[in-house]
Amino acid sequence: MSDTKSSETTPKAPTHVAYQVRDRNGQKGFWTRIGSVWPHADGKGFNIQLDAVPLDGRITLRVATEKKD
Repeated sequence: MSDTKSSETTPKAPTHVAYQVRDRNGQKGFWTRIGSVWPHADGKGFNIQLDAVPLDGRITLRVATEKKD
């Protein structure tokens, strides 16, 4: 049986990053990276891999970008 997924249509690197965002005493939110996100090959959904599950705050997905040193 052949694999129907092509490496050209499914990126190996995540397209988005999952963060837990917590607000503290009216200050700017505190962001913690908790996972990665990949789109489905058909473009109709996402796979989310969480390394931690937050008990408070919210989960925010952002487009993955290269870090600037």
